[in-house]
Amino acid sequence: MWWPSTVIGAGAGFAVASIPGALLGALLGQAMDRRLRLQGWDDVRERLGGRPALRDDELLFVLLGRLAKSDGRVAEGHIQQARQEMARLDLSEPARLRAIAAFNRGKAGKDRLGQHLRRIKQQPHAAEGTLRACWRMVWADGKAGRQERDLLLGWGQQLGLSRNQVQALALEYEPRKSAVEGGAMTYAAALRLLGVEPDTEADRVKQAYRRLLSRHHPDKLVGSGASEAKVREATEHTRELHQAYAMIRKRRGL
Repeated sequence: MWWPSTVIGAGAGFAVASIPGALLGALLGQAMDRRLRLQGWDDVRERLGGRPALRDDELLFVLLGRLAKSDGRVAEGHIQQARQEMARLDLSEPARLRAIAAFNRGKAGKDRLGQHLRRIKQQPHAAEGTLRACWRMVWADGKAGRQERDLLLGWGQQLGLSRNQVQALALEYEPRKSAVEGGAMTYAAALRLLGVEPDTEADRVKQAYRRLLSRHHPDKLVGSGASEAKVREATEHTRELHQAYAMIRKRRGL
């Protein structure tokens, strides 16, 4: 990472007083970088464009705002999802206000985000968590447009994730069609719902069931301010998980 003022200070110092001047110039430049929160040339361009420096804790909501606005219109589902992300992070009131401002800033779509994304590339959990939140925002209105997918594939690459990894995360949050047709679930549908094969070991089937149940349980949504529609959807999905696991156990005599 190139720190702009540090580089400029070192160059100017070297021109004036050779190596000692370069060292002094670099120290002064580094102090200025820290004061102005400049961590790359993209930050300099943002400041020259009149935009304040983007804080690390604001980046996620800038990304979410850009996704929400990517098809031209921010739906109510997008706003509700942003609120759920704030609740998920348990933000304080000042942090929540910054998140709202960052979300609105993201809707404008003027920030250069590459430098900020590469900054968290060395934190795998943070990188994956960021993309998970982005996919939740994408599916908040029930569909994922080409522009939204392209944005996330590009951001994923800058975060160090492969195309397949980004697409795999998409599948985790894609709204599922009901596995129950005509009031009855088939054995094949039960296997697909739990993401297991006919020959998957019983312990692994149980692990898959419990993992999905924990992820989709409606009780998690109730306390996060989710809409009634989201809670109903989670309740229905949980019921299907129960039914699928019961069918697999019965078929296998477990």
